[in-house]
Amino acid sequence: MIPYATAAEAEGALGRTMTWAETACIAPLPLLLLEQFAPSVVLPYKLQPRVRLPPAASLSCYMDAACIFPLAVGLQFVSYPAVAKILRTRMGLPLPSVRETIAQLVVYSLVEDYLSYWMHRLLHTQWCYEKIHRVHHEFTAPTGFAMSYSHWAENVVLSIPALAGPVLVPCHVTTQWLWFSIRLIEGINTHSGYHFPFSPCRLIPFYGGAAYHDYHHYAGGRSQSNFAPLFTYCDYLYRTDKGYRYHKLKQEKLKSLAENSADKGGNYSFDEGKKNRYFCA
Repeated sequence: MIPYATAAEAEGALGRTMTWAETACIAPLPLLLLEQFAPSVVLPYKLQPRVRLPPAASLSCYMDAACIFPLAVGLQFVSYPAVAKILRTRMGLPLPSVRETIAQLVVYSLVEDYLSYWMHRLLHTQWCYEKIHRVHHEFTAPTGFAMSYSHWAENVVLSIPALAGPVLVPCHVTTQWLWFSIRLIEGINTHSGYHFPFSPCRLIPFYGGAAYHDYHHYAGGRSQSNFAPLFTYCDYLYRTDKGYRYHKLKQEKLKSLAENSADKGGNYSFDEGKKNRYFCA
């Protein structure tokens, strides 16, 4: 257990400046604190406002992610020379143009999204779910740390789609690391449990975002909806978004009833999240 809420508090207890590794270890703590002590200014944007993870559950998720981080980074350092050869990564000058970089990132996003969609559906078959994917679905109201809270086999399998784009379309090392960074940030965002309508991501065509993936966890472990990690077109084409569309329609009707009841002086209320439940059955 890491009993420090801020970097200054940790350095005060240590009596020295933290190393980069120690800083990286506690850097995500504000996200954990936000989940436990979310101020009223952000609660309106919480997708499942009535679901509050107990401190023990949040700490378990955080510690799991914190343990995976140094292992993943160490593995990347060791394996990168061989991986770079497989990906045919370009290292030297000239640097890629902005146009080339954007075009490659678009291709990588589309390839990764399509392959992840089918791999995700595979993980929801009975055997794969019970043996592997069940771990990730322990949180029906995910937080950012839940992105990496999964079985080790799932982490390996879902890394394949992220590498597929650079394999098909080789790029410069700067583009490659930009792609990995974007994919990591996007994964944290979709598992954050918060939807901010003023986010610039809403300008991206067919982008699902946190609300889209949050429903996949909200529906529970047997969910057969919203498999795509980035966009919505695969779920639309293969008819695996029907549950989500029905859910949105139902919530809009309930909200309309609540507003009408309030206008008439009634006391109708509706719940946008699950009550008294944070683990799936």
